[in-house]
Amino acid sequence: MISLDEYVIDVLMRDLVGHDRRPVCFLVYLWLAFEYRRRRATVQIGYQELAENIGVSKSAVQAAVTWLVHRKLLAAKKENATSTPCYTVLRPWRSRPSR
Repeated sequence: MISLDEYVIDVLMRDLVGHDRRPVCFLVYLWLAFEYRRRRATVQIGYQELAENIGVSKSAVQAAVTWLVHRKLLAAKKENATSTPCYTVLRPWRSRPSR
């Protein structure tokens, strides 16, 4: 069983689904977070395969990845413009300085 940070459900879900009105972003983040933790490494996957795994359209996944990178919840790296990206799931709430 894979554990999940409480923050993901308590805050991030409401923020992405409610405030940003981007539920696919939450699904993409959740799927990549579980896969990232399972592999213990970056996740290299194309938009179409990611869309099929989640059950949404390829364009919805493209928009979600763009938004998650913009929100600094995901880092995407490509070797060149046409290669399949490698994703690193970020958890910025863990790097906050303590008061």
